Amino acid sequence: MTTASPNTRPLGRPIRFCSACGAEVTIARPEGDHQFRYVCTACAEVHYENPKVVVGCVAEHEGGILLCKRAIPPRRGYWTLPAGFMELGESMSHGAARETREEACADVTIGALLASVNILSAGQVHVFFRAVLPRPEFASGPESLDVQLVAPNDLPWDEMAFTSNRIALEQYLWQERTGRRFVWTGNAL
Repeated sequence: MTTASPNTRPLGRPIRFCSACGAEVTIARPEGDHQFRYVCTACAEVHYENPKVVVGCVAEHEGGILLCKRAIPPRRGYWTLPAGFMELGESMSHGAARETREEACADVTIGALLASVNILSAGQVHVFFRAVLPRPEFASGPESLDVQLVAPNDLPWDEMAFTSNRIALEQYLWQERTGRRFVWTGNAL
């Protein structure tokens, strides 16, 4: 195991104590590993931190796209697609449907994968699906100030909360224009 210089720190949240035994951790590169990690000084437990997955959808009803105005930080008061952190025990598509129910009180039919956006600075992967809102029945959930069906020409681009939302919307609109169903993958800030 290689110990790190004082300025080396793994990405993610700082860890001070081992979740297995409570002892202090140090920063080291375990044998055979390619990067530095938090390692327990007592039990040698290696603390791996992996990206968190955010799942959401571009839900459409008769040409309108479902948007939620955020009631919570970050970016309170800005518009977003219904999306949130995936829970243990659910698939990505089930998570996207659940988040839409929670944020927009709407039941959607999840369709094809639309975009996968790596947010390296936040340690997250945002995954968006196409979805259909079969009935125009929706309302603000506890995390939303407002929920609306918005025509593509009226999308509030300057008031969108996150770059990943803009990417998903641009991909959706491109797919609608071209009839092509390629999945967008890449990095965003």
